[in-house]
Amino acid sequence: MTAPDRYLGLDFGAARVGLATGDAGAKLARPHSTVAPGQLAAAIEAAGPFKAIIVGLPRGLDGQDTAQTLAVRRFSDELLEHRAEPVIFQDEAATSAVAKAELEASGKPYTKEQIDAQAAAIILQDYLDSL
Repeated sequence: MTAPDRYLGLDFGAARVGLATGDAGAKLARPHSTVAPGQLAAAIEAAGPFKAIIVGLPRGLDGQDTAQTLAVRRFSDELLEHRAEPVIFQDEAATSAVAKAELEASGKPYTKEQIDAQAAAIILQDYLDSL
């Protein structure tokens, strides 16, 4: 069973995966949490169901695939084996830098985990804005 308008955004990293949730009707993405890659399946299950999972896809400055692009594609293939929702790739260019700048602008202390969750929200927001 999927929730018709709920989406999950992911900012995949080797150490942490940032998660964000969003609603297509309101077109609003919100940072959710950050988990270790090994805890991701349980985190998705607890937060779901979703219409689709939006995964940030990194590219090199020249637009070509990098080692991280290939790691994200492998991760997404594994995710598809265990989830019914479709996985949709969304460009993640500069999302971590934008997330850090947004958190710095708040004037409050922040953690690396918050940067990753905020980056996931930016990835998801970009996707929702394209709907």
